[in-house]
Amino acid sequence: MSASSLHASALARLSAWRTDSPDAESLRHTMLAFLDSAPQGCLREHAPGHITASSLVVDAEHRNVLLTLHPRVGRWIQLGGHCEPTDETVVDAALREATEESGIPGLVIDPELLSAHTHPITCSLGVPTRHLDLRFLVTAPVGARPVRSHESTDLQWWPVDALPENAEHDTIAHLLGLAAARR
Repeated sequence: MSASSLHASALARLSAWRTDSPDAESLRHTMLAFLDSAPQGCLREHAPGHITASSLVVDAEHRNVLLTLHPRVGRWIQLGGHCEPTDETVVDAALREATEESGIPGLVIDPELLSAHTHPITCSLGVPTRHLDLRFLVTAPVGARPVRSHESTDLQWWPVDALPENAEHDTIAHLLGLAAARR
């Protein structure tokens, strides 16, 4: 477990990613170039920007999506966060974050990259930075009941066709569409 294994796994996931649009393909190349220039780019200590790992958590039937009301963002979003030096891979980081934030044991992650996104944010570093988010699909076991962690203002299952008003609709709808296409 090291910054180098996280870095290598991010390169591998991005290299294998079959994008769904010219914009996503451009972002893929941008993220690969970032990683080529930033050996520590998967760790939050890399202040110019860093890879993060998030998960679209769906129930076993893919009828509901688990969203967190993020205290910093103030909107309903997918689960996720920073890679840690103890994570072997970015897939491990995404699954760890989803498990920690949902409180659900037995989550199953699809190791293929679902999507990616980059956005400016002032995260736990306390300074403006950029998150280069790798997004994965995670399925919860039948009957899974989430338990809110301290990282969330609220945590709820939402029907995929009835997201809350203050959700990041474009993002969640796009991820749900990619997840449906993957089934």
